[in-house]
Order: sequence, then structure tokens, then C-alpha cells
Amino acid sequence: MISVEEQLARVLAGAAELPHETVPVDAAHGRVLAVDLRSAIESPRDANSAMDGYAVRRADVRGASPDAPVALRVVGEVAAGSGHDPVIGPGEAVRIMTGAPVPADADAVVPIERTADADWAADPVRIAEEPAPAAHIRPAGDDLGAGELVLPRGIRLTARALASAVGAGVGELDVVARPRVAIIATGDELAEPGAPLARGQVHDSNSLLVAALAVEQGAVVVHRGRAGDAPGALDAEVRRVLEASVRPDLIVLTGGVSAGAHDPVTRLALEFAKVAMQPGKPQAFGRIDGVPVFGLPGNPVSVAVSFEVFVRPFLAVLQGLDPTRPTERAIADEAWRTPVGRRQYQPIVAQRVDGVLHVRPASDRGSGSHLVGRLARAEGFAVVPAEVAAIRVGDEVEVMLG
Repeated sequence: MISVEEQLARVLAGAAELPHETVPVDAAHGRVLAVDLRSAIESPRDANSAMDGYAVRRADVRGASPDAPVALRVVGEVAAGSGHDPVIGPGEAVRIMTGAPVPADADAVVPIERTADADWAADPVRIAEEPAPAAHIRPAGDDLGAGELVLPRGIRLTARALASAVGAGVGELDVVARPRVAIIATGDELAEPGAPLARGQVHDSNSLLVAALAVEQGAVVVHRGRAGDAPGALDAEVRRVLEASVRPDLIVLTGGVSAGAHDPVTRLALEFAKVAMQPGKPQAFGRIDGVPVFGLPGNPVSVAVSFEVFVRPFLAVLQGLDPTRPTERAIADEAWRTPVGRRQYQPIVAQRVDGVLHVRPASDRGSGSHLVGRLARAEGFAVVPAEVAAIRVGDEVEVMLG
């Protein structure tokens, strides 16, 4: 057997970041930013009001107080989005709303609550407070200066990141191309989801599982199909994928990588390995016509673990991301056995108690890799080193969440 690290090194040896493309900002959610994004503008563009009230000249309201309010004639109004810049002369004020550009003649804003009448209809308005210099005025560039770094390259663009990009005056973003993934589930036993099952059949959950996991990692699925165990069936399906108008960046096969007499993946020109891990011991990887091909085991939990350990890092590298998976320490609330000499990836459920992460196995029916019905409960994996024979209650374990 080889180690997980050895197999991962084989997988990542030829992986490289995909080309970049430019997309509208409203089509960039979930994409990976290819270059640093700097602000195209000052934001806000103009000094604007932080309050609803009156734009004033401080010289006109010196000494204003509730006991000695200063009356000013109202000569205009500015709302948010207005391009109007009314002139403010001595003894005058302008009504102003939150977010509205501050008139050039004003050097402070007095909230309406700081007027004697607190009434928009009042004219003259009686200012009952002497404002501080630039009171309630947000200066131009208060949020971002032109050319300021807004987003670093290599981040996945979230809703908040996109809002920042738009606020920086950007309408298009340079992003890494989305990896194109083709998926083929193998086996005569596979039936369409929801179809009645004949004796010996199971529903094909693997192709949907891999497709959804790939999309979660920023990929786009360009093919999802099945191939039976008959000689030539898988070769024909792979050839169909490779000759399609949209060529994939990788192909993921599930099932048929073990030593069974009818395992079809073993007929392909891939490199097969027994990896010291559980589940997911049988693995295959190679290239067909230059396209990377993963051969994952057929049991659903093995598929989920193998995707996490090998396919996800590969997709990360294609998108210019760090393939390393963050982990944290947790306390085991239940005991479980581990396989001798193999690293275990135990599906777990987790909860935090007083800030401490606690975990237990997701399945109450053991750690069988066929237990797809319990897979939905899993919130991550506990990663148990090969030299650990068993996990006891209270042991500290390393976990990958999400």
C-alpha cells in the first residue's frame, strides 16, 4: 500500500491553474478572482450626509443651543442621488437626506433632531446645536481611495465580495475558468434515481454525489452518465466524453476499480493503487488523451471521502486555490474502532459546547462504506492516523468540517 500523501502527489503532479476569463460582475458569484482587484474610483465619489437634517455653514450657527437657537432660511433640498448643488448664502440652510451629496458651501450637517421644532415644514429652521467641524459629513473616498486594494487574487467571490467590487466602480471581473468535469458511474447494477429496482440493482447515487460535490467546489459538470460492465462499454463512454464539443478538464469514474472479475475501470490505461486509507483503499488515476481521469471506489461513502481527499485538491489547484484542507481539533463523545495500518476518515456529526468542538460518528450502524442512507447526517470527517487502533470517549481527534 502507498500513503495518502503519495497518491495525492501523483494526482497533483500535473495540475495547473486554468486560463482566466472576464465575466460581468453579476455572473461572478462563486468564481475565483484571478488578479488583485483595485478600486476604479473614490468611494463615495462625493462628500455625503450621514444624517437626515440640514446642511449649514458653521459660521452662521456659532453658539446655537436649545436656549438660544439660530434661525436659518431654508433655500433648497438635496436627496440621495441628486446632482443638485444649491448655493448656501449667509443665514441660509438646505434640507439634506442621508446619503445625499453635501452642497459645496456647507461645512456641517445638523440632524433634524437637533432643531428646535424637529419639523421638516419649519421655515426658517431653528438650529439648536452648534455642530462640530464636518459634523455628520462622510468625506469623499471615506470607504475606498482610487487604486486601493479591494480584493486579493485567489479568493472565491462571495456575495459580500461582489458588493465590494461594485462599490469600487467595477462592472467586470477577471476570474479563473471553471473546471469542466465529466462523471461516469460504472456498473450493471446501477438504476436511474427513482426507478423501480430489479433484483441486484441499486440506484445511482454516485454520479449525482460527485456532480454536486464538484459544483460546490466551483466546477461545472459537462457530462454525467453511466456505463455497464460489458467489455468496451466504459471505453465507448469515455471516448464519447473526449470527443464531445466541450472537452472536460477532468473525468471522474466511480466503481469498478477493485479486483472484481467484472470491474470495467481496471481495463483502462490508468495507474492503480491500494492507498492506506479507510474508506477508499482502491484508487486509480492517469490521463487518457491528455485528460486527467480519476477512478474512485463504488461505495458511496468511499466516493465522498475519495472526492474530498483527491478530487477536491485537484479542483482547487485548477482554480489557483490552496489545496490544503483546514482542520481543527475536537473531542470524541463516542468510541469507535479504526482499521489497523490505514488512516481513517470517519464521517461525523459535530456540535460546539462552551466553545469546544465535540464529535461522534454520523452513522449508528458502523462505518461501512455502503451506508449511503446515513451519509446525509455527516457534517465532516474525523481523520484518524494509521497508528491509532481505536478512538475512546474523550480522545482528541482532528476533523475536517463542511
